[in-house]
Amino acid sequence: MSTDSRFTHKIWQEEELSKMVPGGVPFPMLSDAGGRIGQVYGVYDEEAGVDIRGRFLIDPDGIIQATEIMTPSVGRNVVELIRQVKAFQHVRETGEVAPAGWQPGKPTLKPSPELAGKVWQVWKPDLAF
Repeated sequence: MSTDSRFTHKIWQEEELSKMVPGGVPFPMLSDAGGRIGQVYGVYDEEAGVDIRGRFLIDPDGIIQATEIMTPSVGRNVVELIRQVKAFQHVRETGEVAPAGWQPGKPTLKPSPELAGKVWQVWKPDLAF
């Protein structure tokens, strides 16, 4: 959602996103022309009349599960957004825990008192930077 028009979203989806994410983003983009929703979420810049870069993952129960707010000078990672959506969906369906960087089909963690303090023994993250 942004203060951009639906026409701007259409062009952005066709000309930009479809090149970064095959098929574009798999969810609708909404226009918040007056910035009313951006105001509610605290990302509307009144002076500029635009929403700053904010991302909110909201589950089917209406609970915010994740947020990210960036200054306009730093872009967001669409691939990471989609990974997180898939991770939240998996967690919701299974009750398992998706560790950082988790990808569909990769091992998850099963929460338990025995796991506390031993995650590093069970999960070996790829820490390549």
